[in-house]
Amino acid sequence: MRRSARRGRSARLGDTAIAAVTVVALGSGVWLLDGGAGTHEPPQPAAAEGRPDPDGARFTAPALAPSPPIRIRIPAIRVNAPLMGLALTSSGSLDVPPARNKNLAGWYESGTLPGETGTAIVAGHVDNVEGPAVFYNLGALRRDARIEVDRRDGSVAVFTVDAVEVYAARDFPDEKVYGAASRPELRVITCGGGYSKATGYQGNVVVFAHLTGSR
Repeated sequence: MRRSARRGRSARLGDTAIAAVTVVALGSGVWLLDGGAGTHEPPQPAAAEGRPDPDGARFTAPALAPSPPIRIRIPAIRVNAPLMGLALTSSGSLDVPPARNKNLAGWYESGTLPGETGTAIVAGHVDNVEGPAVFYNLGALRRDARIEVDRRDGSVAVFTVDAVEVYAARDFPDEKVYGAASRPELRVITCGGGYSKATGYQGNVVVFAHLTGSR
C-alpha cells in the first residue's frame, strides 16, 4: 500500500488531509518461502477482537504535555522496543524502520505525539529475511491489553487496547485508522492479512488504543 501526505507537523496527524499516510513494506515474508521447520505466518486478529465501540465511550485519562516517545512496551506479546522517528519518503508515503533491526519500531514524528490529544501512529515490521520481527505477534493481541510508551520527559503514557483488526490492502480504511480523535489515541500497525508468494502480505494488522493512565 502507498498513500501520500503533504502537510507537516503543524497540521497534526488526525485531520483528513493527513489521514492518507500509510505504512509500506512492513514485512518481507522471504523467510516464509524457506518452509523450514516451525516457519509459519504471523497470527491474525480474531473477529472477537474487532472494534466494539467506534465512539470509544470508555474512561480516558487526561492528555499529557507534548514529549517525544522513545520506547514502546506491550507486555502481553513481549514487545519491548526502542522507537525512532519516521518521516515521509520522497514519494509522500510513510517511511519504515530499517528492516535489518528486528527489535525496532517507529512513530510518525510529523504527527501527534503519543499521549497528546489526537491520533498517534507507531509502525514496525512483522518480519525480515531472518524471521519474526518486533510486531510479529501483534495480531495475537486482545482487547484491554496494556501498551506503554516511554517518553523523553521521563513519563510513561499507558494505553488500553480497544480493538485489533486486519484489513486487506485494497480496503484499508484511512479515515478510521488515521482520522481525527478528540482524545489521546494510539494506532500500532504492521503487515498482515495472510501472505502470498506473488504479492507478499495482503494487508495490515491495526491495533486501536486510547490513553488510560500515565506515570
